[in-house]
Amino acid sequence: MTFGRDFAFIGNQYHLEIFTEELFPDLLFFNRELNCMVVVELKKGAFKSGYIGQLQTYMRVLDDKVRKPHENPTIGILLCKSADKAFVEYVIRDYNSPMGVATYKTAADMDEKMRNSLPDMDEMRKLLMDN
Repeated sequence: MTFGRDFAFIGNQYHLEIFTEELFPDLLFFNRELNCMVVVELKKGAFKSGYIGQLQTYMRVLDDKVRKPHENPTIGILLCKSADKAFVEYVIRDYNSPMGVATYKTAADMDEKMRNSLPDMDEMRKLLMDN
């Protein structure tokens, strides 16, 4: 639910293969409202222009090999630790595919009040293992 309404999880490290190349996008969802797949690529560091090519490749293969005829084109989301907004806009301005670049914060980057509002990792592991 944190990701948004109407998202269904399809898989992580989702296996794609084309021209004997194996690809593994980090996360794959389906959005019922938009009627399309949403591929999410996670990066530990700063944005690099090459990540857009990687994301674009995933989107192309998903659209060509996985997407059903009644579905809309795949949307791509690239999550990076940091990104220069002007550089990102420069890099993606000629791409016609629906994609976006966003940044995230780790617990270490958050103030104490925010960190304290997060669930305890040991409790989360226990919950996940019990289900």
